[in-house]
Amino acid sequence: MGCDRNCGLIAGAVIGALMAVFGGILMPVGDMLIEKTVKKEAVLEEGTIAFKSWVKTGHRSLQTGWIFDVQDPEEVAVNSSKIKVKQRGPYTYRVRYLAKENITQDSETHTVSFLQPNGAIFEPSLSVGTENDTFTVLNLAVAYHNTADGVYKVFNGKDDIISRQRHIFHLIPSSFPPFIEKTRVLQFFSSDICRSFYAVFGAEINLKGIPVYRFILPSLAFASPLQNPDNHCFCTEKIISKTCTLYGVLDIGKCKGGKPVYISLPHFLHASPEIAEPVEGLSPNEEEHSTYLDVEPITGFTLQFAKRLQINILVKPGKSIGALKGLKQNYMVPVLWLNETGTIGDEKAEMFRNQVTGKIELLGLVEMILISVGAVMFTAFMISYCACRLKSVK
Repeated sequence: MGCDRNCGLIAGAVIGALMAVFGGILMPVGDMLIEKTVKKEAVLEEGTIAFKSWVKTGHRSLQTGWIFDVQDPEEVAVNSSKIKVKQRGPYTYRVRYLAKENITQDSETHTVSFLQPNGAIFEPSLSVGTENDTFTVLNLAVAYHNTADGVYKVFNGKDDIISRQRHIFHLIPSSFPPFIEKTRVLQFFSSDICRSFYAVFGAEINLKGIPVYRFILPSLAFASPLQNPDNHCFCTEKIISKTCTLYGVLDIGKCKGGKPVYISLPHFLHASPEIAEPVEGLSPNEEEHSTYLDVEPITGFTLQFAKRLQINILVKPGKSIGALKGLKQNYMVPVLWLNETGTIGDEKAEMFRNQVTGKIELLGLVEMILISVGAVMFTAFMISYCACRLKSVK
């Protein structure tokens, strides 16, 4: 009787130990399986989750614009006074809803080429007025409707998904290499302003039941070349920029056919005070005017983003142009600022939870249960066994 009881206690302890050991073994094995699956499904090739979501996004991407309506154009032209502007908007368009075209895979270079058709559908319910509203602004030629902005070629991640940066920021679900850490700096390219940017970790949030890392565009991205040497190409003259010491605006004129076009954050957020000083009516706000990306860290997929940029025109005194004869100073005139946003749709969020995060959480739960229950069983049975042995000795 005593032997049967002791044998049963030892058997229970052994089973508990095996459960705990199996749970411990499952952790590295499970991580290896997850890594293998992610590397496979994150590649841009036919049949993967990434490819299905990338060809035609299942989210609603909106581009919202606010126009800076000049209130005192005559006074500025005659007396070179401060420019008084009034923000008008929002005016909202649904964009990037068209599927990619002419998709071509190159197995030798592991790249994929494609055309991204552009389209814009006005959303009256999300706008304050109509497309026929009138404003007083500087002349600005704008085109994005039913056109394509050139052929893209990006790495598909087939040969080295960890180190290859593959997608374009504004094309959700843009993707970064998987297994992202909070200390990582994310590099991305924005084709409409012809340059690369980077983002740093800001916060960990929950997006539709999916844990994501929020990476934000730091103020250093628009810093002067003295503070950020990467911006030396965007300081093209020495007088207006005060020998490249002013910060907060970047010259993209070479990208726009030589026009005096500058970009900044909305309302000259994080810009030198001298730049915004000649303009009245601006209210920079970190929460409303910053750019961010919400990235799922295991897969590297961008599930939500907000890209906020302001278009400005440099106006200088000009004796040969009547409207500029009275100017006595240079003006960095804000024309409009744009907020392009995109969020993973409910249907694809559910698919993502079921196929990715849900399975990973389930695996983690199984591992913890095996280790915890196994450890408790081993401890309890061993204590009982020792107690029985002591009792039998007495």
